[in-house]
Amino acid sequence: MRFECHRLLRACVLASLLTSANAFAKDARAMHEKLLTLDTHLDTPSSFARQEWNIMDRHSVAENLTQVDFPRMKQGGLDGGFWAIFTGQGPRTEAGERAARDAALLRAMQIREMVAANAKHFALALQASDAEKIAASHKRIVYLSIENGYPLGRDASLLDTFYKLGVRLFGPVHFRNNDLGDSATDPAGPEWQGLSPFGKQLVIEANRLGVVLDASHASDQVLEQMIALSKTPIMLSHSGCKAVFDHPRNIDDRLLKKLAATGGVIQINSLSDYLIPAQPNPEREKALSELTSRFGRTAEMAPTKLKAYAIEREKINNRYPVTRATFEDFMQHLLHALKVAGVDHVGIGADWDGGGGVTGMEDVSALPKITERLLREGYTEPDLQKIWSGNVLRLLRTAEAARQIR
Repeated sequence: MRFECHRLLRACVLASLLTSANAFAKDARAMHEKLLTLDTHLDTPSSFARQEWNIMDRHSVAENLTQVDFPRMKQGGLDGGFWAIFTGQGPRTEAGERAARDAALLRAMQIREMVAANAKHFALALQASDAEKIAASHKRIVYLSIENGYPLGRDASLLDTFYKLGVRLFGPVHFRNNDLGDSATDPAGPEWQGLSPFGKQLVIEANRLGVVLDASHASDQVLEQMIALSKTPIMLSHSGCKAVFDHPRNIDDRLLKKLAATGGVIQINSLSDYLIPAQPNPEREKALSELTSRFGRTAEMAPTKLKAYAIEREKINNRYPVTRATFEDFMQHLLHALKVAGVDHVGIGADWDGGGGVTGMEDVSALPKITERLLREGYTEPDLQKIWSGNVLRLLRTAEAARQIR
């Protein structure tokens, strides 16, 4: 009889805890829906040229490796963000730069065409004040950003061209050094010891136009020089914390404090290799390389071929498993940044469709988990509004105020 009473008591306690947890999650979801939510690094435009791929359709990571579309944005309560014009670093020749320029201009037009084709659901944002207006109209917000300044070649006037197309965030480098400055991850090491003379010129030009500067992927020296040269604060649109995982792409506490002290913002990414150590797996890399050779570029695949590619890739993942970052690993970077830089200088830039996504947060539909976890950590609704969009919009407003028209 005593055992039965204890069993019933435990069952009642567990039921009470479960009810309380469900109520908290429901309240967190309701708050998430109230917030204006922006992600500062969406690589989804790389899918816009795919055959039969439509942002209005629901897709999945398992079937075609994509993480963002209109249905999942609605499910995850994501109001929009910065849609990247990404160009991989190629030959630093006149022909290479011309090809990169044309590809970047085409990508900018593809983003604008997506918005025009879905004008009931998406709208182009050009100023900080546009975000709230667009969200109030129940549309998704589309700011444009440039990831890698390679398409500009050596022509600073091209930044003005991209500004006229809608670009409001500009990152000078990617995986390798280029004619603007040093990358954090070039195997050859630094070339310019920070920004090149042309890169410094572009900092001034970005300030003149009212474009926010993005130091993600850049070396520490580039970030320090950007902070020193720019009249407006710097953003790291998708980065992490070296104190949590010492990767060249991440930022140490000294620079994080300096970024915050000058009004800047770090947006935390969810790419596993930047969140936790990645163990070498040559068999896996060889298998993936052979798979790419067999199937070609994913952006050019027909839907049936892409699905077959995704299946084969998953077989490789199962045959050569790797330790993958979890939602908790992502949260450790986010919570550390909040502790060191403060709530006025941190946000979310998960690198969706560019390698981001962790176990427990595979696509944008899972974003309410971040809000729920931050509430459990004691952050308030005003804090969350800063994290989800307020800090980013402050940087946009500051850049707009500093804009100088010739």
